[in-house]
Amino acid sequence: MGLRVAFDRRLKLEFHGATVTSDAGLLAFRELDDALGLTEMAAEVLADTRTGRNGRHSLIAQLRQSVFGRLAGYEDVNDADRLGRDPAMRWIVGGRAVTEHAASTSQMGRFETGAMTSTPNLTALADLSGRWIDRVQTRRRGTALVLDIDSSVSPTYGTQEGTAYNGHFACTCYHPLFVFNQDGDLERCALRPGNVHSAHGWREVLDPVVARYRGQALRRLLRGDAAFALPDVYEYLEAEGFRYAIRLPANQVLQNRIAYVLTRPVGRPPHYVRRFYASFRYQAQSWSRPRRVVAKVEWHPGELYPRVGFIVTNLHRPAKKVVAVYNGRGTAEQWIKEGKNAVKWTRLSCTTFRANAVRLQLHALAYNLANFLRTLALPGEVERWSLTTLREKVVKIGAKVVAHGRYLVFQMAEVAVPRELFGRILDRIGRLRPPDLAPC
Repeated sequence: MGLRVAFDRRLKLEFHGATVTSDAGLLAFRELDDALGLTEMAAEVLADTRTGRNGRHSLIAQLRQSVFGRLAGYEDVNDADRLGRDPAMRWIVGGRAVTEHAASTSQMGRFETGAMTSTPNLTALADLSGRWIDRVQTRRRGTALVLDIDSSVSPTYGTQEGTAYNGHFACTCYHPLFVFNQDGDLERCALRPGNVHSAHGWREVLDPVVARYRGQALRRLLRGDAAFALPDVYEYLEAEGFRYAIRLPANQVLQNRIAYVLTRPVGRPPHYVRRFYASFRYQAQSWSRPRRVVAKVEWHPGELYPRVGFIVTNLHRPAKKVVAVYNGRGTAEQWIKEGKNAVKWTRLSCTTFRANAVRLQLHALAYNLANFLRTLALPGEVERWSLTTLREKVVKIGAKVVAHGRYLVFQMAEVAVPRELFGRILDRIGRLRPPDLAPC
């Protein structure tokens, strides 16, 4: 029997959860997944440790449910029972879920805190983002690689293993490390305890990324903030043939080297920012040899002292262009914010550190799948949508599901994304398929 509202008795409310979905747009992401063979790739590296009759849903089916659920904004397994009955999720998961239902909350909990926490599977999950990106890069055919390395904060509100108070962020947290490329793909990430230095474990995270691109004919650059201004980082990048631009903490020696641009300009101050640049050779006591340092000095209206920044680099460009290259690092901070807002990768509420490390890797896969759709399949007029906008306008398309004898129809609401735009997205995805894998 339908429900009624008092403000207008002509309205009647009916709930048919089995035939209506609020996430029909996920089908476009599943189409992209199929065109690139992404979750199928996981079957080659993940090991199913289950025994007996507890394998009702395959490991890959549960991986799809976990990744696509995060794409839709369900950042943990609490909603798995409802999602398991959702028609869009059932068809995305495939297999037995199509005719019955997808995995339950308890099954998904065992998947994320049990099966995936084994050392081989956790290692495979950490490598999977890179394998996905390698598959995608064959469609992009870029000539340059720009890596941005940065740490972030994942606040915690319980007694999770490895969580600790961080004075810089002024909260109890985890302190994960991320490496992005110039397209916004998350090349690799690692969960770390909350009280470690920002650059802690940088080599373990960066090494696999550098190894994947070693030998390719690419111009390679890495950018990082002052936390990564370490002699070991410079020598590592130089040995690997990387250019770099890394912010350098100021000290009195550096200030003295640019004293001639730190003097306040004569005359009445203008109403705009005045910028001056300098370039010189410098060798700190811990460095094995001198390196180039670029300085930027900004005089802002109404401020008594200038703002000064230093960058250590092996680029041969003019100082102003080196600063411009380094400033591009700000996009990585934006991508971290998108990961927090769109796929909620700060939601790390499991008890054990290893289970939370698994959750971070699953969030990373969801983030990358969303970014692949944005960079490969969105038409020009919407190509700059944020991942949050992508979720709200594409993923969250409501649809009524109508079953016929031989097929199923998703009658999708034409509100934020009209049929013509959705069709062009599917056309672009179709062109990503190898010729021998194109659908009939």
